[in-house]
Amino acid sequence: MAHYAVTVSTPLSVSDAFDYIADLSNFAEWDPGVREVSQVEGDGTGLGSAYDVTVEGIAGPLTLTYVVTDFTSPDVIVAEARSTFLTSLDTITVRADGDGSTVTYDAILTLNGPLGLADAFLAPAFKKIGDKAAAGLEKVLDGRIVETVS
Repeated sequence: MAHYAVTVSTPLSVSDAFDYIADLSNFAEWDPGVREVSQVEGDGTGLGSAYDVTVEGIAGPLTLTYVVTDFTSPDVIVAEARSTFLTSLDTITVRADGDGSTVTYDAILTLNGPLGLADAFLAPAFKKIGDKAAAGLEKVLDGRIVETVS
């Protein structure tokens, strides 16, 4: 299992930060590893909405379908993608912080089946990917990174 979490302090209000981050179609704006996002289920954000997210994979582009499994506006969104090879679980929380808010993006990537034996080798690569995404998130939220965990 590879794990990466970042918390960004932003001047955006809780509702503005949540509205932006909960729309998974915005991934491509701040995560340089994401090539393209298209919504394939639902109309806008919300529980059960699904997005095809195309990322840079080791052997070329890889499309994962992320399904929103928890949506508690304006606090929490959880999106999960499962493929034959991996499972990605992304939890986003937004909390009030003075006049602004903090956004925590917590991602867990697990290799499935026999590939799980290679999970330990996934962590260093996931950290590099996470660091780039964190910098992009910091920029779009006009904020600053206050904590990372990997």
